[in-house]
Amino acid sequence: MKIEPNITISDRIQQALTDQIIRGQLKPDEPLRQNHIAEAFNTSHVPVREALLRLQARGLAVSIPRRGVRVALFDPDDIFEIKAMRFALEPVALQHAIPKMTPDNLHKAKLALRACDDADDLVSWERTNRQFHKVILVACAMPRLLSTIDNLQILSARHLLGTWRSTWEARTDRDHTAILNAIIRKDSDAAVAVLKKHLQRLA
Repeated sequence: MKIEPNITISDRIQQALTDQIIRGQLKPDEPLRQNHIAEAFNTSHVPVREALLRLQARGLAVSIPRRGVRVALFDPDDIFEIKAMRFALEPVALQHAIPKMTPDNLHKAKLALRACDDADDLVSWERTNRQFHKVILVACAMPRLLSTIDNLQILSARHLLGTWRSTWEARTDRDHTAILNAIIRKDSDAAVAVLKKHLQRLA
């Protein structure tokens, strides 16, 4: 897992636990014990509590009276809501991002697309697929919108890795290529149209 510079211990704990929950290494309803986490990260309970609160805010953990903080259960209805929200919000972000795209944004998008197409297992593909979706939107410079989308993509990733592991096959994502080509042409309408079709295919 890539750790960005200048992040806090609470950020590192949150990132690590998020990654473990997404990959299924931490199972639904598994306890997230502050003592164990603090010991693993050689820290006090304060950053652990902060990280667990963030996980709860993201819908990855829940606090249950007399049972403590635990990994959130899967709810079959969640994926419908997640898809609907992504379909509503990501095109808005992309529409605002395209006019502000820099050469660096485009370079990162090309790298993410190539990494996604080169992935040879579901976990690698999911990570690079999520990265592609992030980098094409970041130029919109709308932090509240991007934060909400990031949370939705994380929840979507958890469902994908929890349900598609046995059926995934390596493939080239033509939608990603079409979206990036439209972005390069600054054709916002075409890019948004392909993105909407792409999001509709989510399981």
